[in-house]
Amino acid sequence: MHNFPWFKFYPEGVDPEVNVTAYSSVVNLFEESVKKFGDAIAYECMGKKLTFNEVDQLSKNFAAYLQNDLKLKKGDKVAIQMPNCLQYPVALFGTLRAGMVVVNANPLYTPREMKHQFEDSGASVIVIMANFASNLEKIRHEIKAKHVIVTELGDMLGGLKGMIVNFVVKHVKKMVPSYNLPKAVNWKTVMSKGASSTFQRMELTLEDTAFLQYTGGTTGVSKGAELTHGNIVANMQQISAWMKPKLVEKEEVVITALPLYHIFALTVNCLAMMKIGAHNVLITNPRDIPGFIKELSKHKFTLFTGVNTLFNGLMNNPEFSKLDFSSLKVSVGGGMAVQKATAEKWQKITGVPLAEGFGLTETSPVAVCNPIDGTERIGTIGIPVPNTDVKVIDDNGNDLPTGEKGELCIKGPQVMKGYWNRPDETAKVMDGEWFKTGDIAVIDDDGFIKIVDRKKEMILVSGFNVYPNEVENAIAMHPKVLETGVIGMPDEKSTEKVVAYIVPKDKSLTAEEIISHCREELTNYKVPKEVYFTDELPKTNVGKILRRKIKEMHEKKVEQA
Repeated sequence: MHNFPWFKFYPEGVDPEVNVTAYSSVVNLFEESVKKFGDAIAYECMGKKLTFNEVDQLSKNFAAYLQNDLKLKKGDKVAIQMPNCLQYPVALFGTLRAGMVVVNANPLYTPREMKHQFEDSGASVIVIMANFASNLEKIRHEIKAKHVIVTELGDMLGGLKGMIVNFVVKHVKKMVPSYNLPKAVNWKTVMSKGASSTFQRMELTLEDTAFLQYTGGTTGVSKGAELTHGNIVANMQQISAWMKPKLVEKEEVVITALPLYHIFALTVNCLAMMKIGAHNVLITNPRDIPGFIKELSKHKFTLFTGVNTLFNGLMNNPEFSKLDFSSLKVSVGGGMAVQKATAEKWQKITGVPLAEGFGLTETSPVAVCNPIDGTERIGTIGIPVPNTDVKVIDDNGNDLPTGEKGELCIKGPQVMKGYWNRPDETAKVMDGEWFKTGDIAVIDDDGFIKIVDRKKEMILVSGFNVYPNEVENAIAMHPKVLETGVIGMPDEKSTEKVVAYIVPKDKSLTAEEIISHCREELTNYKVPKEVYFTDELPKTNVGKILRRKIKEMHEKKVEQA
């Protein structure tokens, strides 16, 4: 192991050791925030604001409904399936305060994916946005969940505005396919019944499970990472310590465009920002870039989190660069690699560096991050956050010295308890206290870590390892490229060949241009042998490009040829 003195590289004011047991649960931390920040704005969505006190009362009402009307017990699972809206934090904190476990579900799941997650988690109740209820209807009789709560987008916007939003979403935009869920209860009924019954506060410990957070299933079947209150409290403490040099209690305005059901926005935006009393602006549909930019123009935002594709999408709209960035202090990228070209352009437009961080669902998620004090390094994921250690190992599990490529392993209080009901899968990734990430990394002499690629996505060309990330970074530097995904395909001569799929920014772009550009940037065996253009690349709900799906797309193309 390196036994690196990581603290030597820590930003001034960041303690390498933080108290990860300062709170007995996420609920305990939430209650402290309510006391501290009371009438300050906690969440805002579509112009409607909720203070900390209002979130306190509404989440109590939701908890009381689960306890009294549904007769649920401590440890029961509540699945929440909705985009970013005010109902989300209310349901989230209500569930946790009732002593129950949140099962976050992606609203864009197919019925088959929903069925797997609801059955695997053993969810007792499903809280779902009406827009996706038709998918639930298709599997309703196949799952054991006893209760369904349905909410509509405008349900918490109040009065006439809420009614108009619900009408437009349903009848004008036709975004709610008709569904039939006979015993479902609507959100407003839940909240009024909860308000007239008594909430019973539950005692929780750091060992209690807070979330079953399903990994996207990008490799095989989707598994539920069991994250305890201890894991989440630790990560909230680590994140707030990391941000301490720049962020001030009660003064920050954070833009939350990444979905709250995803681990990145859940812990960083929803929870860690709550701890410092930040005003959280929830973006319901970040894919509507003009609408998103219009919303941004209304706020003096100080913190922005996103993924590479989101930053790209914004910067390719000319209106984005006209925004006022004078209040922006911190920009953080994660979820996928931040490409060098994206980071440089972001800094040029906003005047603020884009600090890349790294983590996984299994690490709650933040394990490593670039400092936010101006010493960040583009192209690296930074250094471990407080109370966290990392090492790099070879295929036989031996520790590797600095400068050598190997699998990145993480140890810290934010590492999950294990995969829910999957001791076999847990055993594959845990080596004692160390979590094996499946990512290939290099630690340089002064402790900064660079992710080279996913272990399983490495391309073998004539005995040489080619990492798709590196090729994608080179292609992304071309001014006519919007997005790219690189895969390896079988090749008789060289085992595998490098194949690139590109969404062009400029339709005049040719394969020849890309290949000659890559020849200038990369050694010969890394240059794509084939280049294809497409209108869009397959992505996860968070905008992470799915190489596995590009492979499937390519295989179909080859079959049809």
